[in-house]
Amino acid sequence: MPAKKYRVKLDEQERTDLMGLVNKGQGAARRITRGRILLLTDETQENGGLKDEMVAEVLGVSTRTVERIRQKCVEQGIEVALNHTKPSRTRAKVLDGAAEATLTQIACTQAPEGRTKWTLHLLKDKLIEQEIVEQVSHETVRTTLKKMNLSLG
Repeated sequence: MPAKKYRVKLDEQERTDLMGLVNKGQGAARRITRGRILLLTDETQENGGLKDEMVAEVLGVSTRTVERIRQKCVEQGIEVALNHTKPSRTRAKVLDGAAEATLTQIACTQAPEGRTKWTLHLLKDKLIEQEIVEQVSHETVRTTLKKMNLSLG
């Protein structure tokens, strides 16, 4: 197994602050768990810190979580490692307001020949056929209809 790339080395003040956070037991559970990870992987203590697999097993998290917390601590600092950050990736909406309006109009019309009602797949195909969107999933159609309180039944 390769050597650890990110080594957590806490000074006395950081260690004391983390011990206070963990021992108090008040606060977000995720923050306390991350504090425990940092304390257990700290290489300045007598035993040199536990291996990631052992920390993961003791705390009931994945080994990858332990690795990520160590990496954040070394690269960005303890506060960043303790606090959860939301993913920065955002997706553009597939259906804009005009497309949603068209979807509503289509869903409120008579079902196609040979069908008793519209299905999500039929609506999806109709949106693509009318070139309102290049591609869309039936799940996007479903969530859009749900948001508008429309039912296909």
